[in-house]
Amino acid sequence: MATPKIVLNTSRDIPFNKLVLSQANVRKVKAGVSIEELAEDIARRTLLHSLAVRPVLDAEGVETGVFEVPVGGRRFRALELLVKQKRMSKTQPVPCVVRTAGLAEEDSLAENVQRAPLHPLDQFRAFHTLREAGLGEEEIAARFFVAPGVVKQRLKLAAVAPALLDAYAEDRMTLEQLMAFTVSGDHVRQEQVWEALSRAYSREPYQIRRLLTEGAVRASDKRALFVGVEAYETAGGAVMRDLFQHDDGGWLQDPALLDRLVAEKLEAEAATVRAEGWTWVEVALAFPYGHSRGLRRLVGEPVPLSEAEQATYDALHAEYERLEGSEPAEAEELDRVAHRLAEINVELRALEERPLVYETAEVARAGVFVSVDVEGQLQVDRGYVRPEDEAPVEPVAPAGGEETSAVPAGGGPVAAQPAAIAGGASVSAPVPVTESATAEEDEGLRPLPERLLIELSVHRTLALRDALANDPDTAFLAVLHALCLRTFTQRPGASCLELELKSAGFGLQPPDLAASTAARAIDARQRAWSTQLPGEPAALWEMLVGFDGDSRAALFAHCVSFGVNAVHEPWNRAPQRAAHADLLAAAVGLDMAAAGWTATVDSYLGRVPKARILEAVREARGPEAAQLIDHLRKPDMAKEAERLLAGSGWLPEPLRRPLEPAADGDAGAEGDAEGGDASLPAFLTGNGESPDGGDDADRTEAAAA
Repeated sequence: MATPKIVLNTSRDIPFNKLVLSQANVRKVKAGVSIEELAEDIARRTLLHSLAVRPVLDAEGVETGVFEVPVGGRRFRALELLVKQKRMSKTQPVPCVVRTAGLAEEDSLAENVQRAPLHPLDQFRAFHTLREAGLGEEEIAARFFVAPGVVKQRLKLAAVAPALLDAYAEDRMTLEQLMAFTVSGDHVRQEQVWEALSRAYSREPYQIRRLLTEGAVRASDKRALFVGVEAYETAGGAVMRDLFQHDDGGWLQDPALLDRLVAEKLEAEAATVRAEGWTWVEVALAFPYGHSRGLRRLVGEPVPLSEAEQATYDALHAEYERLEGSEPAEAEELDRVAHRLAEINVELRALEERPLVYETAEVARAGVFVSVDVEGQLQVDRGYVRPEDEAPVEPVAPAGGEETSAVPAGGGPVAAQPAAIAGGASVSAPVPVTESATAEEDEGLRPLPERLLIELSVHRTLALRDALANDPDTAFLAVLHALCLRTFTQRPGASCLELELKSAGFGLQPPDLAASTAARAIDARQRAWSTQLPGEPAALWEMLVGFDGDSRAALFAHCVSFGVNAVHEPWNRAPQRAAHADLLAAAVGLDMAAAGWTATVDSYLGRVPKARILEAVREARGPEAAQLIDHLRKPDMAKEAERLLAGSGWLPEPLRRPLEPAADGDAGAEGDAEGGDASLPAFLTGNGESPDGGDDADRTEAAAA
């Protein structure tokens, strides 16, 4: 029996006004391209697909000349819109396929179900073909009613290595993975990364991006911010960009070129600074933390505001106060006011942070550090004087009018003899050895003998010690004065207090220590106090006398803080010092996570074994998170751990908060009950009793035991 031949339905051109939309169309939910966009597309390229119609019959089953449209309803509505816009005649012939057999609903359902959507790769390649045919990205976007950025993305996807596109077409790669490969345009490198990942357990898009950008410099790096991506590209540098997620401006592929541009720009800036007349100018991308320790900082005078600047400052300040006192009713107005207040703050700060002017004589012996801060801005620190560049100190004449000399008037040698003081201590006093030590002077007043001056000064020293011990406020002020001389002027010898506050240097420094939260806070306080305090010891004393208690306490704490040394030193085991550092950290509530420390590849994860990395992730995120990375090589494991630990607040054991010391309230209460002097320690109360009822002899014997 012969196979019956298929007979296709006839096609006719039917005037549009003879067509009506059928209720048998199964598409009820609006989705996809809008009717307006479809109408514009038909207007540009005319109708690409015929409508499927069925004749409308009267009660006797006779055709009425009107046809309903069960298949192609969206095209019908687009044509209808063009007619309403008078861009098409209502009698315009429309190509239609006329059907009579079967059900209209079945036709509509079959047309939508049997339609195969276009594979995204075919769309990417089609856009690429249009681009090669001469159409611009804007023109392609306009023709297909998409944003220009979408066209750029699809063209970028089409430009991936052909082998990777084939893998995507065969469902061996996801669209998200393909998008990650667009970061780099190097087909060889793309294929190498895909080959490496094909043997790995995880092929996450972020891993692809990380491998493709290894060795590149982020555009958010301070070097790139300092030079500028545009200048880098002008010099011939290439930039990788990610069109599918935020990339902070991309990645600069030529670090050597970037470093050369940074060095050239820094040197050009340094040349400008040298022209100001400074003795020396040191240039570096970044200086180690504490590099200016031991140098005296000049105090400059800010350049006064001009009349125009002062008027602008007053107007901004008045506007700020007016806006701050207003109460907007609507949320939109509140946002506008907040935005304007932020703008005014920036403008006021720019006017308040004035450049400083220094004395010419001081500039001639001082220098400048030129570097780049963490935000990529030029950082010029002016006015540092090295000890060897300080002006020579003139000898001070004594009360008698003659200069003091280490050699006595007789010119003989000096012998050191002890001078007794209270408590059995002694000081070595130089005694001049002369032929006639007791000979009287013939005429006039001569300077007092050196020995007599020493003895008198010993008496005064002891009396001053006793008086200071009974005046705690002045004692605090004297210590603060000595600390300030050491911290701000590097002139500790200008105080009669022989105090020594050592500030440990950091020979081994973590990366970017100067950019840490603590370092920036300390430097900001140091600059603020430096600009306020005078350099002369006498003037400094007068200023400290005038400070209130809070200002003195804040300045005292700042100076004392430089003496903290909790650095682990393998060559100098100091368990008591470490224990006290724990007590001090507990007292101030130190939290290293809140202070800004985070576990990164450079700071911790890349420098410990894999077991430590997994332990950190397990503690912070749980065992499931650790299992996700336990199969990776150490470099990849460290990078993934950095991502997992971000924001967790996890700290390695040396940085964790120490345990709070146990409270001893009961003992204190018992001591009060005994009626002792609560303001003094027990061993100074003089009652001769120990807490357990024993006498001093018992305590001594117990201590000896």
